[in-house]
Amino acid sequence: MIYTTNAIESLNMRLRRIIKTRGHFPKDESAIKWLWLALRNVLNKSVRSAFDWKRAMNQSAILYGDRFTLVKG
Repeated sequence: MIYTTNAIESLNMRLRRIIKTRGHFPKDESAIKWLWLALRNVLNKSVRSAFDWKRAMNQSAILYGDRFTLVKG
């Protein structure tokens, strides 16, 4: 199980900041657009590539050899 409370709270804080600084929205569509753009920007900055993926693949191959296939390319 992965606990993601801090990540969720951080995302909520960033979205609330966008809403507060903007003030009001004339239509629901404009609010959705602002939130969508903010969410896209936040996720582009926070998503990181997997660290040490080769070691994780080797460990998976050892533990789950019958379900893990090696793709050569």
